[in-house]
Amino acid sequence: MTRSGIRRLIAVGALTATGALILAGCGSGSGFSDPGASEGSGDLTSSDDGLKILIGSSGDAETDAVNAAVAAWSEESGVEATVSTASDLPQELSQGFAAGSPPDLFYLAPEALAGYAENGSVKAYGDLLGNKDDFYPSLVKNFTYDDQFYCAPKDFSTLQLVINKGIWDAAGLTDADIPTTWDDLASVAQTLTADGRVGLAFGAEYQRVGAFMAQAGGGLVSDDGTEAVANSSENVEALDYVKTNLAQGDFAFASDVGAGWGGEAFGKGLAAMTIEGNWITGAMSSDYPDVDYVVAELPAGPSGQGTLQFTNCWGMAADSPNQKAALDLVEYLTSSEQVLSFSQAFGPMPPVQSAAEEWKSENPTLAAFLTAADYAKSVPTNDGIASVITDFNSQLESLKTGDPQKLLDTAQSNVEAVVG
Repeated sequence: MTRSGIRRLIAVGALTATGALILAGCGSGSGFSDPGASEGSGDLTSSDDGLKILIGSSGDAETDAVNAAVAAWSEESGVEATVSTASDLPQELSQGFAAGSPPDLFYLAPEALAGYAENGSVKAYGDLLGNKDDFYPSLVKNFTYDDQFYCAPKDFSTLQLVINKGIWDAAGLTDADIPTTWDDLASVAQTLTADGRVGLAFGAEYQRVGAFMAQAGGGLVSDDGTEAVANSSENVEALDYVKTNLAQGDFAFASDVGAGWGGEAFGKGLAAMTIEGNWITGAMSSDYPDVDYVVAELPAGPSGQGTLQFTNCWGMAADSPNQKAALDLVEYLTSSEQVLSFSQAFGPMPPVQSAAEEWKSENPTLAAFLTAADYAKSVPTNDGIASVITDFNSQLESLKTGDPQKLLDTAQSNVEAVVG
C-alpha cells in the first residue's frame, strides 16, 4: 500500500500489528510445495491461471521485497504471479470486487474483513494452512470472523516513539530524558522545537492519535467490541492533551509540516520525533540512511502504558480460479525464513512464533516494538468500522482548533451505528 495507506490498514504495516503482536514460523518448510498440497485443500479451486497480487506499500523497500519473494516462488513453482502496488488499496480492492475481477491475493486489514466475509467476497482458508498453529493467537483472533479463521497474518507492528539521535544530543538531552509520562513528552517536544523544526510530528488519524487514547484508558469500542465508548472522558482527556500541544506548536500533524506521513517528516528533519510502527525502519534505510535514530516505548498516560498494534492478512478472493496455488504462495510468504527477510527489508515483525528468537537477536535496538505486545490494543474489527474510522480521521484533521468533545460525540454516534 502507499505510505498513507499502510497507516490505515496495517503496518504497514504493519505492521500493525497488530496487541502488538509477535512472531511465528512456517510449518510448511520451504514453502515450495506443490500447489494444493496442504492438508484439507480439496475445496479450493485449481487452474492453470496465474496469480494477481495487490498490495499496499510503505515504500520502495516493501514493494521490492514482496516482488522479489513472489518472483522466487513463481520461478520455483512454475506458476506465473504478478504484484501490483495500489495507490489507494481499499478503493482499488473494492473496485476489483465490484467489477468481478478481484486480485487472487491482497493485503486485507482486520477492520475490512467482516464486510468482505459477510458478502462472500473472501475465502476462509486459514484452517487449510500447513503453518496455521505457528501464528500468534492474538493475530489469528484478528482474522477470525463468525468462528472461521479467514486468512494468514502477514506481519504486525506496534507504535512507538522514534527519536532523531543527532537532534536529541545537540539539544543536550540524554537517555535519562527519554519521556516516560505525558508531561515528559510535552517537555522534550518543546525543547526540540526549534530552527523551523517541530518536536513531535505524527499522522492526523486515529491510527496514531489512538495511542494517546489507549494511554488514557480509552478507545473507540469496549474491549469485547460490543459497546461504543468513543466519547468517554478518557478519550476527551487524550484529545485535549494532543490539542494543547498542537496549539502550542510543539506537536504537529505530518501534513501540517509538508509531509505525507510521520516517517517522512522525521526523515527530512521536519520533526525531531515521530510516532510510527516498525515499518519505518525500511523507509529510513532506503530513503534516509544518514539519519541516526533510536526507538523508545511511548510514554505512559493517565491509565498507564498504551499503544496500538496493526496487522494485515493475505486475503484470498472467493472467486479466484487458482486458490490452491494462492494457498501455496501464502505458506511461502509466511514461512519463518521469508517473514524474517521481510523484517530485514522493511521492518515489520514476523507473525509466526518460530521466528521470534531470531528476530529479537537480529533487532535488539527495536525491542520496544516487541515489548509493547504485552499492552497494545488492536484497531476495532466491527463490520463497518472502517468507514467510521475514515470519518473520524477527517474530523481529527481539525483537532488543533476544534472541540474534542464535539468531535468525539460525532464519532460516538457513528460507532453506535456499527456496534448496535
